[in-house]
Amino acid sequence: MTMKVVVENLTGTLFYVQVGNDATVEDLKREIEAQQKLLCDRLILVLDADYSPLMRKDEENATLVDCGVQDGSRIYIFFNPLDNESDNQVVFTWPDNFLFGLNF
Repeated sequence: MTMKVVVENLTGTLFYVQVGNDATVEDLKREIEAQQKLLCDRLILVLDADYSPLMRKDEENATLVDCGVQDGSRIYIFFNPLDNESDNQVVFTWPDNFLFGLNF
């Protein structure tokens, strides 16, 4: 038997992920990684029902059902920041003239 969950990313885009009823948090993260090309190690999953993170690092092997996830649940994706030693960091800066003409 399987369940389908709705996943929403930071831009508000929705997609669906189907996993087995016995799937773990790690299984869900790996499926999201496969579908959306997002690094599963950086994913923070938050269940809509209680707005608390689905897992901490020591809870990756908890089943989704044990975490309160059901068929049709909505899960929000957030990201752990990259560590300071990573070469993959991206920094966004505003252009020097960005504030020109804005009224506060």
